[in-house]
This record gives sequence, structure tokens and C-alpha cells, in this order.
Amino acid sequence: MNIKTVIHQIITSVRHGGSGGEAGRHARRAVQKNFSFSKVIFIAAIIFLFLPLFVLVLYSFNDSKSMGWTGFTFRWYEQLFLHSSDLWRAFWNSIFIAISSAATATVLGTLGAIGVNWYRFKIRNYVQVISFLPMILPEIIIGVSLSIFFAGLKMQLGLVTIFIAHTTFNLPFVFLMVMARLDEFDFSVIEAAHDLGANEQQTLFKVTIPICMPGIVSGMLTAVTISLEDFVITYFVAGPGSTTLPLYIYSAIRFGVSPVINALSVVMILGTVVLTYCLRNFLKYIAAK
Repeated sequence: MNIKTVIHQIITSVRHGGSGGEAGRHARRAVQKNFSFSKVIFIAAIIFLFLPLFVLVLYSFNDSKSMGWTGFTFRWYEQLFLHSSDLWRAFWNSIFIAISSAATATVLGTLGAIGVNWYRFKIRNYVQVISFLPMILPEIIIGVSLSIFFAGLKMQLGLVTIFIAHTTFNLPFVFLMVMARLDEFDFSVIEAAHDLGANEQQTLFKVTIPICMPGIVSGMLTAVTISLEDFVITYFVAGPGSTTLPLYIYSAIRFGVSPVINALSVVMILGTVVLTYCLRNFLKYIAAK
């Protein structure tokens, strides 16, 4: 067998294997799966979202305040925990407002969603439309209108007005999530509870609310997150001594980004990851019950 015959057989086997063979088809499918357009977009989106966080974590350990890397240090964390009383005051103001307003919005939104879903009354459709307005309107309009409202009532701007404002725009998010949960509700469970002698109050607290608990918890977590990061509305309704964390950061970055803010952001990221992991398992547990 000469060299030409060998080369011809090799080319023929590769051509048949690549075009019509089962191995060739699997190879093409593997290549297509590995280099699909959706995977490229997914990787690009992940890089776009997480690269700034990586840079933030990295520069929280930078020895210099500038963007140039000069060395590794923990002094910004030391300054954060030992010499940043104003920052922590603003942080705890944000935590207090976020938890209190989210809890209030959760109670009102849950009861409102149950009432709108169960009962039929003349203005039911109008209540549903109006409840979504804070989600649709720009934040600057809500902030200005609330500021004018508080000025008309002659209320002193402070933590109370921030609490009212945050409860107002948190309410629709809780309402929407609980309504979504109620749309999947099996009302035969309610009928069974009534057949077993439960009154309306017992049915509400022992049947309806436990079944809606995943939506309620999700709505509250969403409300806490939105409240913590809100700046625009808070800017219009905050007064002296009621600085929240977004307002403090805004005031600080006008003089340049402080590495202390980077260190606080890293601490908040770690806290959020731990809290999210714990609540994820908790939601799985209550959803399985």
C-alpha cells in the first residue's frame, strides 16, 4: 500500500466521521453547546455584574486612597469599626427605617391583598390600580409630593417622615407578591377549614397566612432591600439628625470615594450573602410544610 492510498483512506474516514457519523454529530453538538450564544451572553452579564464588586473588595484593602495600588492593609477596616461613629449612626438609622417600614408595609400589604382577593366591593378595581401607583411613578415625583404633603401638615422632617415615606413605596411590592401567592391559592382549603368549624379569624391566622408565608417573607425582604438603598425619596423627606446611609455616602463621595466606604460595602456584601443563604433555606422549609 503506497502513501497516496493511506492518505486517501484517512481523508475519507475523517470526512465520513465528521459529516454523517454518530461521533461527528455528537462532537458538533458538544461544540455548539460549549460555544452557544446564550452562554456567551450569560458569561458577559456575570462579568458585568460581579467585576465591580471584585474591584470594590480589592480596593478596600488598598493602602492608598487613590486608584493606584500601593500595598495591602487592614487600616480602612480598623477605621470603619473604631473611628466612624457618624457612618454607623447613619447605618443604624437605615436599618431601623428599613425593618420598621418593611414590617408595617408587610402587615398592611398582606391584609390588603387578602381583602382585595377575597371580597368583592365597588371600588375593588380602583384600589388595585391605586396600590400600584408608587411602583409606576418616578421616585422624584413621590419625593416631592411627600415633601409638600408633610409641609402642609407642618410635620417636622426626620425619621418619622422617612418611615412614612418608605412604608408608602414599600406597600405595593408586598401587595403584589402576596397577590401573586393568592392567585395560586386552593380555596378548597378554606372551605375545609369552615366545614371543620373554624371562624373567619381562625381561618386567616391558621390557614391563609401560613400558606401565603413565602410571598409574605419575599415581600418583606424586597421591602427591606428597597428601603436600604433608597436615596431620592429619602433626600426630600429627611431632616436634621436623620441621615441614612445612602445620604451619608452621597455627602462623602462629593469629596472623593473613601476606602472606608469600600470596607463598609464589603461588610454589607458578606452580611447579605449570609442572610440570603439562611433565608433561602428558611423559605424552602416553610414552602415544604
